[in-house]
Amino acid sequence: MSRAEVPVTVGERRWVNHALGVAAWITGLVFFFPVFWMVLSSFKSEQDANTSPKLFFHPSVDRYRDVTRSAGGLLSFGEAFTNSAVVVVVSTLIVLTLAIPAAYALAVRPVKKWRDVLFFFISTKFLPVVAAILPIWILAKNLNLLNSRTVLIILYTGINLPLAVWMLRSFFREIPRELIEAAEIDGASLKGQMTSIILPMAAPGIAATALLCVIFAWNEFFYAVQLNPVKGSTVPIWVTTNISTRGDFLAKLSAASVLACIPVVLAGWIAQKRMIRGLAMGAIK
Repeated sequence: MSRAEVPVTVGERRWVNHALGVAAWITGLVFFFPVFWMVLSSFKSEQDANTSPKLFFHPSVDRYRDVTRSAGGLLSFGEAFTNSAVVVVVSTLIVLTLAIPAAYALAVRPVKKWRDVLFFFISTKFLPVVAAILPIWILAKNLNLLNSRTVLIILYTGINLPLAVWMLRSFFREIPRELIEAAEIDGASLKGQMTSIILPMAAPGIAATALLCVIFAWNEFFYAVQLNPVKGSTVPIWVTTNISTRGDFLAKLSAASVLACIPVVLAGWIAQKRMIRGLAMGAIK
């Protein structure tokens, strides 16, 4: 028997599993450390945050008071949070409203040349945002949409719609066709099939898609800073207003970044079970 054919013993397999587990923990901690340091710095004074790394210090929430306190003429956290919440929620609802029937048509009842349709959807993601910003800015200016939430809702809908259609199509394809055919035999209408079979079974996938759309829309910065520099500014823009050329700002910036991360972290934590189920759909046949 050659060396390649020698079976792996239980002890060797256990050692490999332990080694992979340790490597995974180390990798996770390396990626998590910047977030941990950001949270830690948000409770420091500016002097402590800008000196040599300190793990032991007198914690304070003064930086959070500073960033949430409305300064004259500057964008406040409340305004930015409201703008982001409205833009994210409305754009995500529109995306799901458009993507669900489109994905149904491509998965359950495929249209002619459905591969071309899918390619058309994903091809909209190929264009660099820098190349598209000038015509978009001109259109927004001519339509009086600059400095408004409406232009971001339209853009975020267009940005997230291809992703949502692709994801939902894969989820709808996992629904057994036998259930749909049985509902048709029983006389269920298309609306009845959607409400009683398709949407309930694809609910984890829809939740995962919605959460990803929320995250992408909440974190988007480039379009927001170009089209909404004043009135319609979102949370990512508000975070940058805490950068100052007069004195230290690292602790204050860390506090603002933590506040900006909390909503999407909470959304992910609330929807984690459905998101895991949704992302795992189709992984095992």
